[in-house]
Amino acid sequence: MLVVDNGSDDGSGDLAARAGARVVDEPRRGYGSAYLAGFAQSRGDYIVMIDADLTYDFEEIPRFIRELDDGGELVMGNRMDAVQPGAMSPVSRIGNPLLSGFLNLLFRTPVQDSHCGMRALRRDVLPVLGLQATGMELASEMVIRASRSGLEIRELPIALHPREGESKLSPFRDGWRHLRLMLVYHPNFLFVFPGLLVGAIGVALMASVLAHLSLFGRGFYIHTLIGGSMLVVVGTQLIGFGLCGRSYAVYQLGDSDPSFERWGGRVRLEHGLVLGLALVAAGVAVGGVVVAHWIARGLGSLQEEQITILAATLVIVGVQVFFTSFLLSLLGLRRRARDT
Repeated sequence: MLVVDNGSDDGSGDLAARAGARVVDEPRRGYGSAYLAGFAQSRGDYIVMIDADLTYDFEEIPRFIRELDDGGELVMGNRMDAVQPGAMSPVSRIGNPLLSGFLNLLFRTPVQDSHCGMRALRRDVLPVLGLQATGMELASEMVIRASRSGLEIRELPIALHPREGESKLSPFRDGWRHLRLMLVYHPNFLFVFPGLLVGAIGVALMASVLAHLSLFGRGFYIHTLIGGSMLVVVGTQLIGFGLCGRSYAVYQLGDSDPSFERWGGRVRLEHGLVLGLALVAAGVAVGGVVVAHWIARGLGSLQEEQITILAATLVIVGVQVFFTSFLLSLLGLRRRARDT
């Protein structure tokens, strides 16, 4: 048995060593830090993860081993149908299913209790998982990366017992860490989808003004157009953030996303550069017409405010597309080096 002493001050590490366990000292605090240190020191073909606070029954371990023998690569415990009185706070009873459901929605995972601390895995899948989280969110990261890597994930019903000793868990803080990690691992949900929605609303507002269909009357044409322009610019930036985040995860961190890799193989730097330059050129052309009319009127007051805002929006979006294309190309350098 391998025990990780994660800065404990109650002498539990010494007790474990006297009982015959191999104790690893990990001074960096955090649930994830402790497990990462344990994984690095692990031996044998299988790893069984279990908390040392007696919340899980060690006699359940053979069931997990049998699932690994049967072909499972990550075996998870599911506590939610057998939580003993006092074993889980009311906040966690509500929060765990919500977070697990959100994780399943985003990543299409088959796990009902994604935060269970009792699980088993084959040691040879650790390089595939490439775990990095140092806090409680390691539990979610393991499920996400296992699912994306196509590992065989299985789940076993187990009981959760009241813990021995004082709990260091913080439901709201740890829940936020899990949620934050899920969003970071899903740039489409965090950036691309909101960007598409915001950008579409902005385009609709600008189109309504330019077609003289503003719902707010002529007095609000310019205000509506400015608001629409801002939404288009923000939406474009969010989409760019999402594509860069997905590209970084796939090409730099080795995340698995076949659909994104297929898309990345078809769309090249030059496509983005041409689109960006075309938008800038269109904006400059429209702006040139406005300037020409302004000069023809003797440099008086500028009357084509609507067209001016459209021209500025085209130029800004074009610049965003142009330089985002270069950034995506830089993030994909490792892929091109691997393909050659």
